[in-house]
Amino acid sequence: MTLKMYQVDAFASTPFTGNPAAVVPLQNWLPDALMQQIALENNLSETAFFVPEGSGYHIRWFTPTAEVKLCGHATLATAFVIASFVSPGASRMVFDSLSGELRVEREGERYYLDFPAQPPVRCDDPEAVRLFGPDAEVYGGDDYLLVLSCEADVIHYIPDMAALKTMTKRGLIITAPGKTKDFVCRFFAPAIGIDEDPVTGSAFTRLIPYWNKRLGKTTMQARQVSTRGGDVACEIRGERVRIGGEAVLYLTGSINV
Repeated sequence: MTLKMYQVDAFASTPFTGNPAAVVPLQNWLPDALMQQIALENNLSETAFFVPEGSGYHIRWFTPTAEVKLCGHATLATAFVIASFVSPGASRMVFDSLSGELRVEREGERYYLDFPAQPPVRCDDPEAVRLFGPDAEVYGGDDYLLVLSCEADVIHYIPDMAALKTMTKRGLIITAPGKTKDFVCRFFAPAIGIDEDPVTGSAFTRLIPYWNKRLGKTTMQARQVSTRGGDVACEIRGERVRIGGEAVLYLTGSINV
């Protein structure tokens, strides 16, 4: 079987920045084990698969080791592939997913993910205390959210990867006020095969509500300060968030499975 595959740098305006994702269009689902093998072979933080469904699409995401419930940058990459190759010029895409309905709108070169907001809740459970200490500002959810004092603390943070692999959460988001942006962040998820993710769209479903409450702003600009880095436009709209960024095509090819 030969399948088309695209590799896209998401939350990027130039190649080799942002977060690379593989996108595989399908007409029908492959066996789960095969999709997982493809994701492992790609060895990117996420490989997205999608099939047509009604007037929209159904999307699934795999890391090299596991299927995940929500992924932002690979959804943005998928929207880019649809608007560029599957349905050229499309400006609005609707996806069904394990996290419910997700919408993407294209405005010029920028794609906006419309995702459910996931306001973080303060967390002091024994695992959080063990990992981050009793005085840390930590919030819970699918990921831990650790708030630090300043941008430099985020940039120079050295995670204990062995300890993070023992977490019951998917990953760790760290964040702080930015110097030129409203806030900065990084994301680590070694338990699902991602030591550090370059730009993590799904993390902003928690970051945007947190910083909205703290700063009193409904629109913000953020940067994920990983080695590759990426800029993210942020907006809160009630119980939804808009997560905006550009995308750049890196590779078009075929895979044989």
